[in-house]
Amino acid sequence: MKNIGIILCIASICFSSIFAYGDALNPYIEKDNNQIQLVDQQYNEYINYADGYKINYPKHMGIDSSLSTVKTIIADEERKIEIYYDDFRDTQHSSIAYSNYSNAFIRNRKDHIKQYENTIFVNGMKTHLLVWSRKKLEKVKNDKNYYVSAEIMKNNNEVYTIFIKSETPFKNYEDYMDVINSFQLIERSETAQINTKFKSVEKNLNEETRDFYEQYFLKSDHLKWGIFEQSAPEEFWYLNALESKLDYTFEFLVRYQSLDVPFPMEEMINAYKKNRYVELTLQTMHMGQDNASITYDILDGKYDDYFNEYVKKIKEFEHPILFRLNNEMNGDWCVYSSYYTSKDTELYNELWRYLYNKFEENGVDNVLWVWNPHDLSFPNFKWNHYLNYYPGDQYVDIIGLTGYNTGNYYKGEIWRDFDEIYPVLYDEYMSIFEQPFMITEFGSNSVGGDKIKWVNDMFDRFEQNPFSNIKVAIWWNGIDWDPNQNPARIYRLDRNEEMINTFRERLKFFNKEKEEGIENGTI
Repeated sequence: MKNIGIILCIASICFSSIFAYGDALNPYIEKDNNQIQLVDQQYNEYINYADGYKINYPKHMGIDSSLSTVKTIIADEERKIEIYYDDFRDTQHSSIAYSNYSNAFIRNRKDHIKQYENTIFVNGMKTHLLVWSRKKLEKVKNDKNYYVSAEIMKNNNEVYTIFIKSETPFKNYEDYMDVINSFQLIERSETAQINTKFKSVEKNLNEETRDFYEQYFLKSDHLKWGIFEQSAPEEFWYLNALESKLDYTFEFLVRYQSLDVPFPMEEMINAYKKNRYVELTLQTMHMGQDNASITYDILDGKYDDYFNEYVKKIKEFEHPILFRLNNEMNGDWCVYSSYYTSKDTELYNELWRYLYNKFEENGVDNVLWVWNPHDLSFPNFKWNHYLNYYPGDQYVDIIGLTGYNTGNYYKGEIWRDFDEIYPVLYDEYMSIFEQPFMITEFGSNSVGGDKIKWVNDMFDRFEQNPFSNIKVAIWWNGIDWDPNQNPARIYRLDRNEEMINTFRERLKFFNKEKEEGIENGTI
């Protein structure tokens, strides 16, 4: 234990960002070997040995270090300070590039009001300072819409970010600079860790949905396969022919939709009549339109009528739905990523909770909520870390895994073997989440390597059963096209007979496993 003076105990309540302010125990501070000491009657000093810094903060505020590998939060009811450390050594990023890319949202002058921007120095370190605001959002309680971000550049490869959000306007320059100017480097001597674990909360589900959840997720010891085939579940003629060739019936399908269309009732009924379950993926965006303001608009109540009708139709459907909302949110290719909304990941969570609460208010009891980051965050910055987008245990029933072998059609992309993606991802998620898992979509490109070998390696892994908490795996049977409409990422399994034969032979294992489960009464 390091001898640094008077040690104070400040508290937080885990990851929920609901803090106990004042002199209550924060179990994570001591667990990380980080320290708090008294400065004066107004400030305490927080010392983070893992990330190598110390900083003063108003002593009435609480500290949450439950996700200390990602960030430290210092907060009270009115204000929140998030502190991130990024190390870009062995990457193509730099501190300056990080700062420029992180603050690109400010170009959206419709929604963001820039109040101040400058380059300053904090204890000799070059620092980019940005102060801005946005309008308060109707659906966000205690909306913290006044922002300050300071990117403190230790060197060309290491940068610290102090991100401050406030419910009320900052009084003056000193109102935030007193904290920022207190930031100092210290020697790094500890290892940060995740100090919490997320788990399911029991839900009020109808009998059919409860049985479905238990059979396929909570009690299942047999991997089930699903497929994304664009024509299904609207039509089944192509999928039926493909399944006949594969001698396998996919029980799970994927249906994507935007805000341009209502709940797809006819397709959901069509799937149900054919004994298929749908992973209904709602992406809060409009196709072919400017979506820069979409998250703000939803949280300002402009889509209440749409969602009221949407939720009503889901309840009318009655049967089980795997509801996947705004997947791959940690990728800047998604308009609901915080890259577009003040790099404030809490707004993603607010949207999730807003919609979840609508389901609750309308008595929807046939939905299982699937939360699904991408395995790679882009940009790979700490403020965009996938755990920042976790809305809370109450709101998540199933953890979705998504990692693609994109091949090397595009510059900068590389061929990734199955074992380079899923074993590491699975182990990491198992250390953090207790909910059941599903691979919500995945596949391998045909461009850049031996796809047949990739598929065989995948099946070998699943047959060896190292991923017992993955209950469903869904192959994405589609093509990503380049701007000239040339096939760039070919994920289809039906492009040639060799691939079809490979899938057919390897799926026999899962057909046999299913038959044995039925005989034993476990399915």
